[in-house]
Amino acid sequence: MRVRKLGVIGAGTMGSGIASLAASAGVPVVLLDVPAAGQDRNALARGGIERAKKSKPAAFMDVNRASAIEIGNTEDDLGRLAGCDLVVEAIIEQLDPKRQLFQRLEPLLPEHTIIASNTSGIPIELLTDGRSPSFRARFLGMHFFNPPRYLHLLEMIPTPATTSETIDAARRFSDRILGKGIVVAKDVPGFVANRLGVFGMVLAIRQMEKHGLSIDDADVLTGVLTGRSKSATYRTADLSGIDVIAHVTKGLSDTTGEDFSLSSWVLELVKAGRVGEKSGAGFYKRVGKEIHTLDWRTGEYRPQAKLETPEIKRLSKLPLPQRFAAIRDWNDREGAFVREYLLRFSHYVLSTTPTIAYDLTAVDHAMEWGYAWDAGPFEQMDLLGLEFLRRGFVELGLDEPALIREVTGGFYTADGTQVLALNGGYEPVPREPGEIRLAELHLPSNRERHVLEHSDDASLLDAGQGVAILEFHSKMNTLGAGVVDALHRALDRVERDGLLGLVIGNEDPRTFSAGADLSMMLDLLRGERTQLEGAVRKFQDTSLRIRRSPFPVVAAPFGLALGGGCEFSLYADRVQAHAELYMGLVEVGVGLIPAGGGTTELLFRFTSELDPYAEADPFEAVKRAFQLIAMATTSTSALDARKLGFLRATDRVTMNRDRLLADAVARVVDLAPDYVAPLPRTITVLGREALGNLRYAAWAMREAGQITDHEVRIAHELAYILAGGDGQPRRVTEDDILPLERESFLRLASTKETQERIQHMLKTGKPLRN
Repeated sequence: MRVRKLGVIGAGTMGSGIASLAASAGVPVVLLDVPAAGQDRNALARGGIERAKKSKPAAFMDVNRASAIEIGNTEDDLGRLAGCDLVVEAIIEQLDPKRQLFQRLEPLLPEHTIIASNTSGIPIELLTDGRSPSFRARFLGMHFFNPPRYLHLLEMIPTPATTSETIDAARRFSDRILGKGIVVAKDVPGFVANRLGVFGMVLAIRQMEKHGLSIDDADVLTGVLTGRSKSATYRTADLSGIDVIAHVTKGLSDTTGEDFSLSSWVLELVKAGRVGEKSGAGFYKRVGKEIHTLDWRTGEYRPQAKLETPEIKRLSKLPLPQRFAAIRDWNDREGAFVREYLLRFSHYVLSTTPTIAYDLTAVDHAMEWGYAWDAGPFEQMDLLGLEFLRRGFVELGLDEPALIREVTGGFYTADGTQVLALNGGYEPVPREPGEIRLAELHLPSNRERHVLEHSDDASLLDAGQGVAILEFHSKMNTLGAGVVDALHRALDRVERDGLLGLVIGNEDPRTFSAGADLSMMLDLLRGERTQLEGAVRKFQDTSLRIRRSPFPVVAAPFGLALGGGCEFSLYADRVQAHAELYMGLVEVGVGLIPAGGGTTELLFRFTSELDPYAEADPFEAVKRAFQLIAMATTSTSALDARKLGFLRATDRVTMNRDRLLADAVARVVDLAPDYVAPLPRTITVLGREALGNLRYAAWAMREAGQITDHEVRIAHELAYILAGGDGQPRRVTEDDILPLERESFLRLASTKETQERIQHMLKTGKPLRN
């Protein structure tokens, strides 16, 4: 059974977020809430969508997709859910209202419709009390995490009555269409992620009090430093709502018999209505442009004072494995807090996992995908080491959990392919069928078969099916000379070995490529002009070679795809993009123009798109390219990238990041049998008239104080390329425009202002307006 239409009941933060995600994925949605008083009985559902359209971070990948959502109310429109294949309940987190809703739904829904609850902790089997066997067979928990667009985790909680067909259909839809990472959880209070995450939050509060730290201190120590999310403990609570945290902790205490109680000063915040972001104050509050932090001892707010010590600075620069090794011997006040916090949390995870999860990997994925951790609890325990854990448990007077007694070496084997099983011994790490994991191709057991070439800059890997994947290894996958050379070698190897084609992609969690290596560029600027010119020419030749190779090249961008990373994608035969794609030609930020073929490609792409329209003004294509590049516009999603023109109608979007490389390989396989390299294109450039119009626009912006003198110069260089020079209209090929692109780049690179911008970016990571 395929889910073609989704119903969501409850238009609050979660319900509207789920609806926004589904609509972004192209799924029609019916969104209902209780009827509002007054003339507009659908006001609550309408308000949920309006809030989602304005939310930050954005709930929609393309706000126009809001039109795919029908709104209504639960008195007049409940029957409209009969046309849905999956209905997700996301109403108030109380048992009786949910049961009453399901009682009303049962006679209305057809026999094929799956029913799910987004409850964050109410046992799923309790929700179906009084329902028929047919209803129970089609019912399960589907717990999304907020915000649904950005947090990868979906906890799926079947009951003993849920059929395998129901689970498979819900799983397929959630994985492939919504892009979720699925953890199947046991039907226990809090499931997996919230049971552990809320315990960690309560523990952090208690340890902060014990060690005499401030809220600012604790958030530094329970954030990125220890592999947790940037929002750490207290910022996360403010975003979730301290009142919600209080409700959840009470529920967990009542249902588990464990002590999840919050400190009295936290409960006082709830009584006072200071419940976090939604109320304007909680553990933090904004005062003008400043952030103030609660002093938990006095209840007063003070200007934020982030904890900085030499040791914290040193640890922050270390990769996660070395950082956790160093934490074992961190003995000052902050170190004592971190070590005890990690030990107590690890002990709870070891003791609780058999109750809440079916395997250890589910626990790690739950915290990585639902709480944005860099590594899950068991991965972190392996980094800390069994000796540290056992000794620490003894020092804290904690018993030795049974699970740790089963470990030989680590919870994961050294190659990462096996994990400790809950019933003893080791079992293969679970994998979704069809996923490609590059890290596994590098394992010693696979290296001979799969690693075709390897260097410090890049690896060429045999992904199977006759397709090679090129992955970069540079910092933020920047494109230096070594990476460019590796790309040429990869193209040579694919052609020489008769492979079907090439995918350009990698497994970095955030960055496809941040663009050209600015450090290398600065070094070239200190040398002869001919060296820089040769490097730029080679970059252009690389883009052209991607386009003109006798086999398909597919780019698989995700996250940041900037500058040269964007240009290589523009020249690929197809792009298989992840939905979360922040793509742009941002070179003006360092005082340059795109010179790896990006300026030329946008001019040709946008001009060619107007060919079918005889009455179209060709200057619109020039203006479109000028605005995208001059404003350094970056897409906010793959859907936005398509609207901007970075993606074509033939390019595709993968919702699930874990499936991106496999989808890209499938595109190569699909294109290869009858592949012919595209013919060179010709367009008419507009010359002097277009140049004058663009220069006038730059002058007007300077007069209005919107850009600097140097930015006027950048705009003039960009205009010259897009106009095809300062002459009459003429027919040109890409080979006519690329030299203009190259010369403009070199002229700008030689200026003091551009070099200052490059140095500032390297030093601060931020653009300079000079």
